[in-house]
Amino acid sequence: MTSLITRRAFVGVAAGFTLAGIAPLARADEFVNVLTGGTSGVYYPLGVALAKIYGDNIPGIRTQVQATKASVENLNLLQQGKGEVAFALGDSVQFAWEGNKEAGFKGKLDKLRGLAAIYPNLIQIVASKESGIATLADLKGKSLSVGAPKSGTELNARAILGAAGITYKDLGRVEYLAFGESVELIKNRQLDATLQSVGLGVASIRDLASSIPITVVAVPGDIVAKVGAPYVAREIPAGTYQGQSEAVPTAAVINFLVTREGVSDDLAYQMTKQLFDHLGDMVAAHKAAADIKLADAAKGMPIPIHPGAERYYKEKGLL
Repeated sequence: MTSLITRRAFVGVAAGFTLAGIAPLARADEFVNVLTGGTSGVYYPLGVALAKIYGDNIPGIRTQVQATKASVENLNLLQQGKGEVAFALGDSVQFAWEGNKEAGFKGKLDKLRGLAAIYPNLIQIVASKESGIATLADLKGKSLSVGAPKSGTELNARAILGAAGITYKDLGRVEYLAFGESVELIKNRQLDATLQSVGLGVASIRDLASSIPITVVAVPGDIVAKVGAPYVAREIPAGTYQGQSEAVPTAAVINFLVTREGVSDDLAYQMTKQLFDHLGDMVAAHKAAADIKLADAAKGMPIPIHPGAERYYKEKGLL
């Protein structure tokens, strides 16, 4: 990563050449760090695709993709100026703006700015068939992985289980693991189930379903209604995973691309424009991106929209 000192030094050297009557060869690149999630989730491959789109189509920038613990960590890093664009769940973004300490935020993250609403994360609860788990109530006394502590996934787990009248104390064991690690433990009969808040067709669950018989556990509509906004009722279509013969109702939360105060209006404009100009590349990276719609991009933003993104949406007649 190019440090601020390095960039200043480069600009200083360039200015020196200019004073000497020699034109600088190039200006310092603007740096874009894309904050994603674990490598076995959906944020990471989409972040890789997004970084390539930006690097190929926005002049004068360099990009980097950073694997993280996802939503909560991403938003805290943005507030600290350690990233330029991040993937995050809508409820996490809302908690960050409110400064919800229980959700993992020490205070209001007032530097966050919105770029776009993207695709929904579906709450996907998957158990090994031999565990005997068929409903949410069956999770009591069983072992469940709920994602990294205070991650977006874990916040979703607390909300859904709470609405179903289940606390962590009701579970046989709670694990706070990344998606890939959870799957490996289930394969090895060391874990009964995993809750993953993620786009459809995530690699981790596909891997599990191709290895052992699974059950995709329903989150009924009345539970979703009890949780309330920003959760909405959706379903996991039949055949999403090997052995899943029927559609399964569940809950969903919209994901957002988030940036921060201090990112220039021109860069935020280009980051928004290039995303929608190259949606095909995002879909090629992961099919979850097929649900990204320009018409919905400025809807339901829990934080102020960045002026650069706002300019793009006004050009498109969306604001």
